[in-house]
Amino acid sequence: MAWNNSPFHRSGNSSRPTSRREFLWQAGGGLGGVALATMLASEQSRAGIHHPAKAKRVVQLFMAGAASHIDLFDYKPELIKRHGQPSSFGETVETFQDGLGPWLKPIWNFKPYGQSGKPLSDAVADLGECVDDIAFIHNMVGKTGVHSSATLLQATGFLTPGFPGAGCWISYGLGSANENLPTFVVLPDHRGYASNGPKNWDTAFLPSQHQGTVIFPGTDNPVADLTPARNDYVTSSSDSAGLELLRRLNRDHASDRAGDSRLEARIKSYELAARMQLAAPEALDLSREPQSVLKMYGLDHGRSSFDKEINTLEETDAFGRKCLVARRLLERGVRFVQIWSGNDNGFPRRNWDSHEDVERDHGPLARGMARGASGLIKDLKQRGMLDDTIILWTTEFGRMPSSQAGKGRDHNPYVFTNWLAGGGIKGGITHGLSDEFGYKPLDRDHPTQVYDIHATILHLLGIDHTQLTVRHNGIDRRLTDVHGHVIHEIIA
Repeated sequence: MAWNNSPFHRSGNSSRPTSRREFLWQAGGGLGGVALATMLASEQSRAGIHHPAKAKRVVQLFMAGAASHIDLFDYKPELIKRHGQPSSFGETVETFQDGLGPWLKPIWNFKPYGQSGKPLSDAVADLGECVDDIAFIHNMVGKTGVHSSATLLQATGFLTPGFPGAGCWISYGLGSANENLPTFVVLPDHRGYASNGPKNWDTAFLPSQHQGTVIFPGTDNPVADLTPARNDYVTSSSDSAGLELLRRLNRDHASDRAGDSRLEARIKSYELAARMQLAAPEALDLSREPQSVLKMYGLDHGRSSFDKEINTLEETDAFGRKCLVARRLLERGVRFVQIWSGNDNGFPRRNWDSHEDVERDHGPLARGMARGASGLIKDLKQRGMLDDTIILWTTEFGRMPSSQAGKGRDHNPYVFTNWLAGGGIKGGITHGLSDEFGYKPLDRDHPTQVYDIHATILHLLGIDHTQLTVRHNGIDRRLTDVHGHVIHEIIA
């Protein structure tokens, strides 16, 4: 592999002769080094494709707080039969809180959709039009019922901080398709970050230019610090002069520190920011979209303010807006877009952590998510982009089939649901089942883990997950750690 041979990704001194590539890098420095870095990054990207790719880009839809599989996608008639009866799991159950009340039937009715006849909850009925494009995985298992660790596991492949996000690995592996926009973009919940915040998309030991760039669509300042503050003393000419001074200082600094990838990464981030000043506003301008597309995403309501209480209209606007922005970014060359629904713990609930009342919290969030996600699938499909765009829906864990506080559900890391669409995914299928209650996998010896999801996504992008490695602290690190199997059954 070329990953560890690159002067950008090697640390420490070596006594071996300087290679031609290293000589060119050391001789370049400054902006010349940046240009060389771009060429070498492209060369590395080509080296990183291990087999023909089915997909070029990824959208990850992350439901922060733990969405309930049994109330949205994983229909359990047995819970309807036993609703209100004392829950009996036949084994000792470790709960996060006191969540072993009576069995609780699905909060909403389920109906079959599409040629596949897949049952979906009324709360996500908008996804019914797209169900034959989706592969559902109902036997996902986690390793913890703690939000922060479980979120990191899904986002980075590890339970602890200090590891790159999945989007960082894909940016590192494939490189940029548009030098004017970031390779990895994060669209957080409009109320704030989920558990761990930027740790979910940090580059850790990868070069820092692969970090997720945070954008808040629909706000006055969607990209922080991208443009000068509005005041009387900062002008466009003074801003340009300041950037030119910064470039000159960077060149002088770099000439004495040839080959320092950290410095070059920082320089590249500043240069990207300068290019984004022109590219980003156009990409985020939804006024260019026809009314028919806005309607597809639920953005045709004409409202500019919303009720104080959590409500479907606001959730539809927020999630649909992010999905439409994601489509615009993807078609302009962004490789990985991460869309978040729900922020960190707080009261009243503004996330999927429905300990007290599933209907109150999940209802607006689920309807908004379903409208935006279905709009994204249909929009990508009509543009011919769904075939090479992977959509991944996930959450940190599921929720228990027993009740908590009468109308809520406790954490369930023992089984939950993911679904995927597009980008070489076989639609209209279910892979892996949960048991009759939605408590654990039906086949407990063969669950699906996040490593398998990550391995499959990398495989569809043309990357062997065991080969995309970086040596860090004496260990060859990768997104899938030492685990992961490609799920061939869901690949078309």
